[in-house]
Amino acid sequence: MTVVRPVALFLTTLLVLSGCSLLQQKPVPLYQLDSGEALTPTRENGVTVLIGPISVADYLRQQNLLQRQADGSLVAAQDARWASGLANDIDQQMLRQLAWRLDSQRLALAPAAPGFSADAQVMLTITRLDSGPTQPAVLEAQWRLLDRRGQLRDSRLIRLEEAHGGALAEQVKAQSLLLQRLAAELAVAIQPIAAADPAPEAPRKKAPVAKAKPQEPDTAGPKIPVAEPIKIDTEVFRF
Repeated sequence: MTVVRPVALFLTTLLVLSGCSLLQQKPVPLYQLDSGEALTPTRENGVTVLIGPISVADYLRQQNLLQRQADGSLVAAQDARWASGLANDIDQQMLRQLAWRLDSQRLALAPAAPGFSADAQVMLTITRLDSGPTQPAVLEAQWRLLDRRGQLRDSRLIRLEEAHGGALAEQVKAQSLLLQRLAAELAVAIQPIAAADPAPEAPRKKAPVAKAKPQEPDTAGPKIPVAEPIKIDTEVFRF
């Protein structure tokens, strides 16, 4: 009994200390991008738009929020994470924002289902979307717009900035505002392309048919066979 009591006391102390440390640990806050005032579109026969593919920089696929430092470096915040991933949030926010601004239910994220015919397609590349305690939120992106025939109609590089108060929640809100501003400019660029009538296809040129050359008249007159002698016992002329 004298051996068991110290061991039991030691184990009990460890359990109490571990329980206290677990109670003292704070849950890590999870963040999502905000869609702002985006409403559900009411028109069911609006323009048809294919959104994507949307490509984001590799560093934006981390689960932790990244903090831009004054020297330009990035540090992962240990006390803040994205709820469902920043790349997934960007896809969903662009879909909701463009559907609201174009007032159309007929938008889809790439890859679309078979048979989906779009009036316009948005191809988007986001190379930067971050902020820091003393650094503004910055969005750098490029979009390319294709018409219904797959022809490139518009291409643009864009850089947007948004100030904030420094707290993580304010940084996420500032990044959300940047995506909303991007969607607003995209919607303006999409409308004339999606509403334009399809250009008629140019008629195919038929291959030229080679004409037969007319036969030249024979000016020498009819040919008369020439008699050739055959030497045998009797002389015969063959025509």
